[in-house]
Formats: sequence, C-alpha cells, structure tokens
Amino acid sequence: MYAVTGVTGQVGGAVARALIAGGQSIRVIVRDPGKAQEWAAQGAEIAVANFSDRASLAEAFDGTDGVYAMLPANFAPDPNFTEARAIILALRQALESTKTNKVCFLSSVGAQHDHGLGLITQLYLLEQEMRSLLLPTAFVRPGWFMENSNWDIPVVRASQQLPAFLQPLDRAFPMVATEDIGRAIANVLQQEWSGNRVVEIEGPKRYSQNDLAEIFGSLMGTQVQANAVPRDQWAAQFEAQGAAPNVLGPRIEMLDGFNSGWIDFEGQGAEHIVGKRTMEEVLTAALSKS
Repeated sequence: MYAVTGVTGQVGGAVARALIAGGQSIRVIVRDPGKAQEWAAQGAEIAVANFSDRASLAEAFDGTDGVYAMLPANFAPDPNFTEARAIILALRQALESTKTNKVCFLSSVGAQHDHGLGLITQLYLLEQEMRSLLLPTAFVRPGWFMENSNWDIPVVRASQQLPAFLQPLDRAFPMVATEDIGRAIANVLQQEWSGNRVVEIEGPKRYSQNDLAEIFGSLMGTQVQANAVPRDQWAAQFEAQGAAPNVLGPRIEMLDGFNSGWIDFEGQGAEHIVGKRTMEEVLTAALSKS
C-alpha cells in the first residue's frame, strides 16, 4: 500500500490514479474527508491529517510500502517561507517516527540552487531537509506545468492575445503535463533503491510562447498572437489579478530565473524522463471543459 498526499490537486490525483491503474492499493491523505469520497469509491483507504501535524501525518504514513509527499501550493509566501519551513519540519518528523519503506517528494526544475528561485525556494528547502532522512528518498523535478496555460484561456478567447511572462517569445522551455508527472512518481514509488535520487521530467517537446499561441489558434480556429508583458508591468498585472503587493517578490524572482536560464534541469547526476502528453492534448482537454 502507498500513501498519497495532495489527491485533491493535479499531481497528487494523477499519482493516485496511476497507482490504482497499476493494481496497487493506496491510502489517500486529506484534511477534509468529504473530499475523499471518489477515492473511497475506488477502494482507497482514507486517512485524515493536517500538513502541520506531525502525529496525524505519522499515523497516515505508517505501515506503507512508500509515501508520496508534497508541499501545499503557496503562491504568496512570507519572505522567510515560514509556512513552508513548518510543514517541512512536520513531514520530516513524521517520516522519522513512522514505518514506511521509501518516500518520493514533488520538487521542481531548478531546486538544486540555493538562490534566485523565488517560489521554488520552498522546494530547495524541502530537498535540503530531506536528504539526510534514513530512508530511500526520491525528488521528482518537473519542468513548467503545461496546465499553467489553462489560466490563459479566458484572455485568449476574449482577445486572441496570449500575455507572455516567459520570455523571449521564441525561447522553448521544458514543460510537462501533470498526468505524466503522476505516472512517473507512481513508477518511482514501485521501484527499489537506496539513498537519494533526483528524477527530472519534461514533456515530449519544449514549447515557446509563440508555439503556445499557435496551438491556441489552431485549436480555436483563429489567429492568436503572443505578446511579451514588459517586466515593469508584471507587478501591476499580478495585483490586478488579486495578488497583494507585498508578496509579489518570489513570483517575479521565479519568472526572472526561468527567463535568464538559471532555473533549468541539473542534468549531471540526475535521471531524466520524457513524458508522452503534448501541449495540444492538454489544451484540447482544458478547452472542452471551459
């Protein structure tokens, strides 16, 4: 049996689906048991735990063949990443006090660096804390999520314009679908190893913002133009979307890291997986639901 956190999110849900499809039994870990009924209907055990509660996490992890763990998404962290540090500590203490055979963490491209990461700093902190666990430990580092482009659908439909923060417009970035990430993590959990592993994953090809505009246009039957949003307008645009001015720094620093090429795969010493799902498939699915 495998313990899976984050099943109400994209990657955790994909991990759980892949394990079930492979005939494995799972224990899904949720804060609200009312959100776990679809998993119970598929035969999953349900464990209720809070990410900041070491005792409930330890109980949820106990007696499993492996654990998939992640940090809850936090796009507005305080400057010291206080919430992430507290969750990381609780996860570590829970894993140290329970019986499980291995653990796989969701990390990120670029998490090998100790600076210049913005939001990804939280995952650097996670990796550094967990590397000394006395358990086989894997850190899965995906590229940019393809599903991030789903947020652009309303704007593209209304204006035939794709506002681009990844720049320059013709630079192809490593991107990956969350279903591919979930399958990779499920496969890793079913393997045997010792020590620490780093597993990088990206999709079958890399995409520029010009590529995305072309894909949007093809799927929508119209012409779509990618427009680079000037950096000095980023803060105003994020505030217009509802972000508080005092928490924009990490988000902007992360984008700067991608655009400069600083945030990239480590390469040497890491395993590298190429997924199957294309951006066309991801956007086709998203457009059909919007």
